[in-house]
Amino acid sequence: MTSIVNASTTHEGKGRRFHSDLWTNILTMGKQKTKKFAVMKRMINLKDNRIKDKDRAKPKEKKKKDPSALKEREVTKYPSCLFFQYNTQLGPPYHVIVDTNFINFSIKAKLDIVQSMMDCLYAKCIPCITDCVMAEIEKLGMKYRVALRIAKDPRFERLPCTHKGTYADDCLVQRVTQHKCYILATVDRDLKRRVRKIPGVPIMYISNHRFNIERMPDDYGAPRS
Repeated sequence: MTSIVNASTTHEGKGRRFHSDLWTNILTMGKQKTKKFAVMKRMINLKDNRIKDKDRAKPKEKKKKDPSALKEREVTKYPSCLFFQYNTQLGPPYHVIVDTNFINFSIKAKLDIVQSMMDCLYAKCIPCITDCVMAEIEKLGMKYRVALRIAKDPRFERLPCTHKGTYADDCLVQRVTQHKCYILATVDRDLKRRVRKIPGVPIMYISNHRFNIERMPDDYGAPRS
């Protein structure tokens, strides 16, 4: 009888040890240290006392402001051709810069670009196309060969570009900002939004199968829809 009791007690003791060892293993697994990668070493501050005087950062000297000195500030320069929002450089023959989307949408609407511009402004119009716009049309491939044929029309004036790449929007915005003698013809909403911030630059667009103009000084031409 005593031998059976002793055996049962030893069995219980082994079971308790097993459970305790299992729990210790589980707890230690969660606390395992992981290697830290790309750890930056701490830099000593240049104003630290441990650094020598020659290597220590010098305190910045604050300059005293003279109250009698004149305050200078930069004011944006506006061209002399602008009388408020009225652009005096605009006049027939009108030079209209055309972008890629405008040519493609004109073809879809079955509109002759030069004739429709003259119907819109009731004056002679010279469509202009930049090198980057021409490169954009050439990149579109054979699907847009009609647009390329229209862009190479002798009635179109070619404007050379000096920048790299074929992205046309920045080039058109810069050209229109520098020279206030152009009208920009586009259907692109983002480009329109950017050009509207520039004073004195009219925008030509397509609506109801005809060309319309906005921000024109005398508000003549085709009525806005």
